[in-house]
Amino acid sequence: MTEHDIAYPHPMRVVHDGPPQAPPLLLIHGSGASSGSWNPVVPALAAHHHVVRVDLPGCGHSPPPPSYGVPAQAARVAALLDGLGLRHVVVVAHSSGGYVATALAEARRDLVTSLALVSTGPSVDALLPQPALLRVLLAPPLGPLLWARRSDATIRRAVGATCARPVEIPDDLVAELRGTTYRAMRSVLRANGAYLAERSVPARLAALGLPVLVLFGTADPRWDPASAREYDAVPGGRVELLPGVGHLPMFEAPETTGELLLGFTTAGADGRSA
Repeated sequence: MTEHDIAYPHPMRVVHDGPPQAPPLLLIHGSGASSGSWNPVVPALAAHHHVVRVDLPGCGHSPPPPSYGVPAQAARVAALLDGLGLRHVVVVAHSSGGYVATALAEARRDLVTSLALVSTGPSVDALLPQPALLRVLLAPPLGPLLWARRSDATIRRAVGATCARPVEIPDDLVAELRGTTYRAMRSVLRANGAYLAERSVPARLAALGLPVLVLFGTADPRWDPASAREYDAVPGGRVELLPGVGHLPMFEAPETTGELLLGFTTAGADGRSA
C-alpha cells in the first residue's frame, strides 16, 4: 500500500493498493467516512486490480473544499483520475459515495466502465429515522460541541449503530473518522439530499446504460432495505441482498462482500458475475 496527497483541483489523500499495471478500480467512501472504511475487502480486490482509494475533500485526511455539492465532488475525483492517467475505471462506492460515483459517471462516461453501489439509498423516501446517537451528534445547537468532543469509544458506537452485527473498528480508522468535522458532515448530508431530491439514483443510472451491481443489507438501519428493489428499474442492473447485514457490509460480511464485488469487477464489460 502506498499513499500520498494529490493537489488537483483540490487536495485529496490517495491510497494505492495492488499492481499499478492491473485494471484500475476506484473505491469511494460514504458520508463522513474515509478510505479506511474499505480496509477489510481491499486485499481481495487488490489481488486483481490497481485499487485507488480517496479521502473525499473534508473527510479523513483531506482538507475541506470550497463546495460539498455532489457534482463538484465528482469533478474533483475526475480530475484526480485524469491526473493519474487512469482510463476505463470500475467504480465501487459505499453509501452516499454512490452519489459521487453516479455523478462521476454522468459527467464523464468516458472514465467509468461500470458501477457497484454498496448500501446506497436510492431516493429521498427510502431514508429511515437515523440511529439515536447519530441524531444527537448532528443536531444543533449542541451537535457541534458534542461532535468536537466525541471520544474514540463514541466514534466506535456511532459506527456500530449503523450495523446489524458486532464489528471491530480499528484505531487507524477511528483516527481517520476523527478528521471529519461537524461542518463537513452537515454539508455533505445537505448536498446529498439536494442531489437525491433532484432525481433518484435508479433514474440516473437507467439513463447511463452502464453495468450496475447493488449490494444492500436486509437489516440496514439507515435506508429501508426494501428500497433496494428500486434499482430493479436499471436495465442490466443486478441487486444482491445480504441477509442480516446492516449499513456496513465491508465490516459486517467482508468475505461475502469481497467475493460479490470481485466477481462483478472482473466480469468484463457486460457486468455479469463470472
